[in-house]
Amino acid sequence: MSTPVSPNRVLDFLGRVFIAAVFVNALPGKFTDFAGNAARIASKGIPEPLANVLLFAAILVLIAGSIMLVFGADTILGASLLLVFLVPTTLVFYASPFQAVPFLMNLALIGGLILAITRSTANPAPNFRKVRAKAFDSIR
Repeated sequence: MSTPVSPNRVLDFLGRVFIAAVFVNALPGKFTDFAGNAARIASKGIPEPLANVLLFAAILVLIAGSIMLVFGADTILGASLLLVFLVPTTLVFYASPFQAVPFLMNLALIGGLILAITRSTANPAPNFRKVRAKAFDSIR
């Protein structure tokens, strides 16, 4: 007998998928124009070799954070990784000079990630110890 899926879990999962989709959508441009993106980072006063390292790290964080946010057993870590990417990116690229639309969109994403951290109902991996314990107790 299977346990019914609660609407809260379905909505939580959909919300995490939609948030992660924004970050996944940004990945192809980072791969196809790596040099251009690194140059854009360097134009903000960051040395060019460090800009390449930061861009590579950002790609890894986006991939790992998105996967963990949607499918991982620890969605809090996934959302935290995405925040580690998003907060400095927002401050460096959109706060000075102030660009209202991208800045506010990133603030909305930051809010969504904070909600994912504080209110997530995600637990995609079942705890089989509890299942076995219940089954064993019902046999006794």
